Amino acid sequence: MLICGLAAFAQASDLDAFQDQSGTLNIAGGTAHIPVMKQAARAIMTANPNIRITIAGGGSGVGAQQVAKGLVTIGNTGRALKPSEAAHGLISFPFAIDGVAVILNPDNPVTQLTQQQVIGIYAGRIDNWQALGGDDRRINLFTRDEASGTRAVFVKKLLSKQPVATFANVVASNGAMKTSVARDPGAIGYSSVGYIDDSVRAPALDGVVPTNEACASGEYPIVRKLYMNTKGEPQGLTRSFIDFVYSAQGAEYVRQSGYIPLLQ
Repeated sequence: MLICGLAAFAQASDLDAFQDQSGTLNIAGGTAHIPVMKQAARAIMTANPNIRITIAGGGSGVGAQQVAKGLVTIGNTGRALKPSEAAHGLISFPFAIDGVAVILNPDNPVTQLTQQQVIGIYAGRIDNWQALGGDDRRINLFTRDEASGTRAVFVKKLLSKQPVATFANVVASNGAMKTSVARDPGAIGYSSVGYIDDSVRAPALDGVVPTNEACASGEYPIVRKLYMNTKGEPQGLTRSFIDFVYSAQGAEYVRQSGYIPLLQ
């Protein structure tokens, strides 16, 4: 679990709602959300040390489950709630648009893939990079666990619900995915576009490079919304936190994290 307590800049007007508040806010779930949640938490706790905000990952399934059980105040998901989850009285607050993209090791010379090639790779039918114009090297598959919203979007929209090979290496977060691919020249994985940096590379998919601009315009189609979820209507500190994420400063944190902000 990550407890955020470092200083961060935010406009005073956006933080006014926290002046007379105190208490603890626990957040868990989707790992794509963590950079935004961390920045918001730092700014709030710097402005008011009587507020304590904890942030943990675990994936979208964990976020929905824990908020439904009352174990956390906000459960983050990188997908819309399932009917079985919403039935617990959960309310969703979408705050960002994010793309999900294939990522490769920077030393891999393959610069573009088609959707059908990605489906073939993840089914285990294509198992050497040479078949795709790369080096004579085995393809090492990396995927996320079943609780991951990133995986849910990847399988639904990019793999067209085709199966992932059972021998794929399973990692627990976007950060772990990026680290695994960065260390393995033969690796292929997928992550939130907001997590892509110089340590990995996103090939073009059917000729489209997965940038924020392409996600916003609809040119790149593998996109999703990031959600904060509460059990019932949020009140007090929880309401103030959600409003802060939707504020001008919150939107800037969303942009800095590599996502596209949504207005409430």
